[in-house]
Amino acid sequence: MFFRELNRAGCKTYMVGCERTRRAALIDPLKENTGRYIAVAAYFGFKFDYAIDTHTHADHRSGTWDVAELTGAKVVMERHAEAPHVNHHVVHGDTIGVGDLRLKVLYSPGHTPDGMCLYVNDRVFTGDTLLIGGTGRADFAGGDSSAQYDAIVNTLFALPDETLVFPAHDYRGNHQSTIGKEKSSNPRVAGKSREQYIELMSKLHLALPDKIQESLQANQSAIDDDSIKFPDVAQLNTVRQMIPAQLFDRIRGGTAPFILDVREEEEYRDELGHIASSRLIPLKHLPAKATELADRKTSEIVVVCRAGVRSTTAAAILSALGFEHVSHLSGGMLEWNEARLPVER
Repeated sequence: MFFRELNRAGCKTYMVGCERTRRAALIDPLKENTGRYIAVAAYFGFKFDYAIDTHTHADHRSGTWDVAELTGAKVVMERHAEAPHVNHHVVHGDTIGVGDLRLKVLYSPGHTPDGMCLYVNDRVFTGDTLLIGGTGRADFAGGDSSAQYDAIVNTLFALPDETLVFPAHDYRGNHQSTIGKEKSSNPRVAGKSREQYIELMSKLHLALPDKIQESLQANQSAIDDDSIKFPDVAQLNTVRQMIPAQLFDRIRGGTAPFILDVREEEEYRDELGHIASSRLIPLKHLPAKATELADRKTSEIVVVCRAGVRSTTAAAILSALGFEHVSHLSGGMLEWNEARLPVER
């Protein structure tokens, strides 16, 4: 197995490749280092099959889409990831084949709802779930310290003690650890009960990353357009929500609101489908096309996306433009499908 850590900095990117077939995967790439990754692959004679994000990043722009565009690699994220243009959504227990290598997906929510780790041979890439001497924060929207504790203790700590640990971030000059070492000495989790961990995480009161809105919302939407002004946290927090069962009851009862789907065209017709009578305006076009909805400024609008993230952004944008009764579909088309509600494709 070929292996390189490609960023000697706080944000980690890893390249894993099959020596025999010269196929490789890139894990958690940074947008600004795209050229460097491609150059390293070319130097060592590898071709990227996959560009993988272990979760939706909040502190830097993802390089997965740039790498995919330039190399033909397929973008891989966990099923709950909000971003469009993901070629393969994976779930716990799936394997990603890279030549003769098999990267096993370990679902690990908590830092984000779409967190996952990748286990291959003697090592595990832990994203922001388990750090060296720490764990990823769980106070972002969708974070859940109880789910994070379960993923660490029940999934990661079930791996052999000698398993090498490579996280997505480290700001103290570390490059690797082991499962055994983290089990015995990680101050966040070693010897801590689930309740103690939840309490500890609730008292961290960490500052938000610099430029979080520019990174997080851009990664969630895969929009690379500086002309779009993303809503700030305060605006996002004012967005109302509607659960799938409530929206379905309204549709069935003949009092349906106007339903606006802000996914991409290919998502609108993919395996999740779309809600009958919904109108498609992708998020990247919404600011320019909002005038087409001017006659609905006083109407009730429910915005829909894959997992309820882009729809929150879109609802905040519409509210800022003067639309008076906007909410978003909580959980998006993922929860709509999980509730077995009707869709069109």
